[in-house]
Amino acid sequence: MFVALPLVGLLAQTPWGDLADQLASPEARAALRLSLGTSLAATAMVVVVGLPMAWALARYRFPGRRLMRAVIIVPLVMPPVVAGVALLAVFGRNDGLIGRALFDLFGTQLTFSPLGVVVAEAFVALPFFVLAAEAGIAGVDRRFEQVAATLGARSPYVARAVVLRLAAPALGAGVVVAWARALGEFGATITFAGNIEGRTQTLPLAVYVLLESNPEGAFALSVVMIAVAIGVLVALRGRYMGGTR
Repeated sequence: MFVALPLVGLLAQTPWGDLADQLASPEARAALRLSLGTSLAATAMVVVVGLPMAWALARYRFPGRRLMRAVIIVPLVMPPVVAGVALLAVFGRNDGLIGRALFDLFGTQLTFSPLGVVVAEAFVALPFFVLAAEAGIAGVDRRFEQVAATLGARSPYVARAVVLRLAAPALGAGVVVAWARALGEFGATITFAGNIEGRTQTLPLAVYVLLESNPEGAFALSVVMIAVAIGVLVALRGRYMGGTR
């Protein structure tokens, strides 16, 4: 009841008769397009960056391994606004550790840009993927790799065709959860990338703004976010999360 009642309340307050018109507004469509694009790009970045991290944590013992895992997990427990401030300290155009150099050398400004939204979402979503991927890779029986090696398979092939294939359920779960986290990111995004309509205003930011000016629109967008998240999780649960199809 504690979990279900807020969902019931949201559904009860949603203007179902006017839902299509609310979602067809320029603000809603722009926020939806931006959120889907940035969350998918952030998820791709998380996989590219996080998979080598997960592999190293699962397969190797080296000095600083525990510290490395702790650093990777920090965004999981860090307040989102603080995560945004931390990103500003590094990528800020004027005072960031590398932000000024990026702008002077390449003309790249992450703050208040769609790319900044991707970076913020990837930063907070990375731990979800790394933890799931590490568990999946560590859980693969090493005897399968030994058998493949005795049959003449090279290490890159074994890693791709044996380990990653057997760890696919955990990797898939990590991707889904990371994407859902990126889609729902609010605090780091508004702090680091701002809330510029049509440029950095994602669905959560649009919901926040519409609560004051157009509550019905806020409820409509909230229903869309919940429907997308639940739909993906339910569709993939049997394949990636160990449930029954």
